[in-house]
Amino acid sequence: MIESTSHTAPLEASQTRHNNLVGAAYAVAAAIGFTVVSVLVKKLGNSEIGVFQTVTVRTVIGLALLAPLFVRAGIVPWRTQHLKIHLTRAVLGGTAVLTGYYAFMKLPLAEVTAISFTVPLFVTVAAVLFLGEIVRWRRWTATALGFAGVLVIARPFEGAVELATLLAVAMALCIAFSVVLLKRFPAKESQLTMLFFFLVASGLMAVVPAVADWQEPSTEEWLLLIGVGVMGLISQALIIRAFRVGEASFVAPFDYVRLLFAGTAGIIFFAETPDIWTYAGAVLIIGSTLYIARREAVKARQAG
Repeated sequence: MIESTSHTAPLEASQTRHNNLVGAAYAVAAAIGFTVVSVLVKKLGNSEIGVFQTVTVRTVIGLALLAPLFVRAGIVPWRTQHLKIHLTRAVLGGTAVLTGYYAFMKLPLAEVTAISFTVPLFVTVAAVLFLGEIVRWRRWTATALGFAGVLVIARPFEGAVELATLLAVAMALCIAFSVVLLKRFPAKESQLTMLFFFLVASGLMAVVPAVADWQEPSTEEWLLLIGVGVMGLISQALIIRAFRVGEASFVAPFDYVRLLFAGTAGIIFFAETPDIWTYAGAVLIIGSTLYIARREAVKARQAG
């Protein structure tokens, strides 16, 4: 019996390491995908195509790509026993897309990406407010330092903060509340249903202003719009897969390579040069979120 256990433990550890590495690979692939989406969105922002039109077309493409999956899975996506949660989460997700796309169109890619890393900080606040979680002073201190990083990036002491910066923060806030709502779903709730409500909500929020100010896209702009729809859905699938395969505490830090990719893409495609304040703020945000992730991993091991 002892011999069997000794052989099983290394096998389990080896499988865990393998799964973590696979999960990390998915996370890096998702980071590349999200960077591609941000580049395409920014290019559209430099044309006549606005954020509402971009989101509307993205919704249509996303639903078209998901339709065969609905049929294959044999589900009717709008049939659910958790309609209120789906609708609330969908509105939050739609708001995140609209505010995030606008921010990417107006601000340097690295700046918006750095601000997006505040999601775990907002999750901490939301978990206290809505889930009744108890947060100790160390985690509150890390959260405060992370938000200080946002102030460093926004630099309100130099004058009025740009609307796009505030909307980038709003994007992170909406994503965080959406993440917290995920805990209200049972484990068997279909992810296809979640994607369906998210796409429909974001489309409904964007379609009226999109039609009112519709600009006929050129061939190049159509290709950009299709790229946003396809790559957006693929990237979402990759990041979900990453956290399903690997341990969250191991996989999560690999998402931070998005900052490297975004900074590089900004330099190559838009001649953007992030200033020292962007990097300083990013260090505070990433450092604080890594600390929070580490604390959560320790708590999970102790609970186990």
